[in-house]
Amino acid sequence: MRLIIAILLPFLAFFTIGRPLAGIICLILQVTLIGWLPAAIWAVYALGQYNTDRKISEALGNRR
Repeated sequence: MRLIIAILLPFLAFFTIGRPLAGIICLILQVTLIGWLPAAIWAVYALGQYNTDRKISEALGNRR
């Protein structure tokens, strides 16, 4: 679901992963039609990093 949000409304994806400042910057980028594609790519990349970081945290949490 977050992936669809990241493609359609890139700025909103940042708010769902707890990065409001990046969300505001992404919204400014997204306002222009040319900026929509880079904003969507950035949001999908950030979402992937968020998922990776969460998996690493869970793996390290289980070891201790």
